[in-house]
Amino acid sequence: MNGRITLLVALALCLCAACAESPASAEAASAAPNTATAPAPAQTPVQASARPPGIAVASAHPLATDAGIEVMQAGGNAFDAAVAVSAALSVVEPTGSGIGGGGFWLLHVAGKSSGAHDEGRDVFVDGREVAPMAATENMYLDANGKAVDIASRDGALAAGIPGEPAALVALAAKYGKLGLARDLAPAIRYAHDGFAVDPKLAHAIAENATRLSPAAAAIFVPAGKPLAAGDQLVQADLAKTLQQLAAKGSAGFYRGAVAQTLVAGVRSAHGIWSEDDLARYSVVEREPLVTYFRDYKLVTSPPPSAGGIALAETLQQLEVLGWTDTHDAAAKHLVIESLRRAYHDRAQYLGDPDFVSIPLTRLASRDYAISLARTIDRKHATPSASLDAAAKSAVEGGQTSHFSVIDADGNRVAATMSINLSFGAGFMVPGTGVMLNDEMDDFAASTTASNAYGLIGSKANAVAPRKRPLSTMTPSFVEGPNGTLVIGTPGGSRIATMVLLGILNFVDGADAQSIVSAPRYHHQYLPDVVQFEPGALSGAEQHDLTAMGDTLKPLSSTYGNLQVVLWKPQNDTLQAAADPRAVGAGRVVLMAAPH
Repeated sequence: MNGRITLLVALALCLCAACAESPASAEAASAAPNTATAPAPAQTPVQASARPPGIAVASAHPLATDAGIEVMQAGGNAFDAAVAVSAALSVVEPTGSGIGGGGFWLLHVAGKSSGAHDEGRDVFVDGREVAPMAATENMYLDANGKAVDIASRDGALAAGIPGEPAALVALAAKYGKLGLARDLAPAIRYAHDGFAVDPKLAHAIAENATRLSPAAAAIFVPAGKPLAAGDQLVQADLAKTLQQLAAKGSAGFYRGAVAQTLVAGVRSAHGIWSEDDLARYSVVEREPLVTYFRDYKLVTSPPPSAGGIALAETLQQLEVLGWTDTHDAAAKHLVIESLRRAYHDRAQYLGDPDFVSIPLTRLASRDYAISLARTIDRKHATPSASLDAAAKSAVEGGQTSHFSVIDADGNRVAATMSINLSFGAGFMVPGTGVMLNDEMDDFAASTTASNAYGLIGSKANAVAPRKRPLSTMTPSFVEGPNGTLVIGTPGGSRIATMVLLGILNFVDGADAQSIVSAPRYHHQYLPDVVQFEPGALSGAEQHDLTAMGDTLKPLSSTYGNLQVVLWKPQNDTLQAAADPRAVGAGRVVLMAAPH
């Protein structure tokens, strides 16, 4: 069930725009969007011998982007950059990810220069958190069987065993060139020396000030005053923990003094971690999910991510339906209906593949897509309750982070990391600087209890010792006539739809900046509503979708933080773009001479 699954699908993609710089120049806007849409022969990949003209990083924070560029300019590859960017984000964007959490790293190993023994392959590094050994299926229920919401969201009991430190060690050792210590150096510097708080972080600190533990409040709300934009944020304890990781590898976090301090701090706050939980944590390498849509190859995330199969199912249905983007309600209706069915299956079947049997081959098959497409009425919305009233949906928190990287040898990484809600569990273990995740809320507390976003869980995603909670994080690669796209985003249950819309735009010819900037809409089976950003649906489209039977939910604010890198071998160009909804940055550094 973890094997590579190959499908034929029909897809519409879009291209990315960004800024490029020579080693001695400032960043500059890229050329106008490429609008070419002529298809290549089916399943024709980008030429394997082609190499990008430089290096590129797009991440959720300029300092994290700089960290990735720094290590590649020091002789590292995309995998060294992935370690550097991941660790830097844990320092400069503590609301979204960190070494107290976990994530997924999708890798394309292009050649021998990567430092890996094998080459020309894709691998999915699963560094998702796991439930502690003492976890039980009913641990978040009261005596009457009702979920105690705060128990799985705030405080030490909400935290799974972190996976990010182990993933960074594995990436540096197996795939990188510079070594863990060099890769972690920028993050250690940012934590030790400090950096200026950006407006987004300042807003999050103010919003979460009252739920932060004493150790966290001492850092982010000193003397009872939340740090404001422009204030200097120094995290000395986190710097020391990262230094231990750099010096000792996994033993610097999962065993020894740091592990003992983590466990003592968690247990003193009524958590259930043990030193054995930390010592037994291991990263899992899985085969990515692979599918084709028209002339494009999609490499994406397998379970315990639900996002990849959602992409595959949705695109398969659109292929069967003969979908093209006519930029009207009729086209959006088919996307919504296909998403409705894909998210229904997410709720019904998906969980940790090491614990539950998932019918991936059937779900990803052409025959199954045909059967789903036959249930879609082109003129009327399908009530979600009519699909399967017993199936329930669940989502995770939206405070996640993503970055995309490519190096001059064609190695690439799409990575999405999370600690779930903003600042995770709100709990920092004293003496470590580590903000704990609250990913235990991504499990289903029961089949009737809702999580932080008011949605219901499923039996396949029930809590169990050493089990990984279901996620929608969907780091992905797309290759085809318009080039190679490295894409992903935070956004909880909306992640898969954001990546889907980005892919459809890429196939349709959009550039990088257009991909990350485009307004978004979303449907996830339950609740049975179409959510949409300002400007995502025209007045006519809203009228037509309502007439078809959809319930629309306009949002007053935007969501997501898409990060994209685009390489076009056809004209030897490289682009990187960060979502304008946040504070991130995309950078391209071109090689000094052709290679």
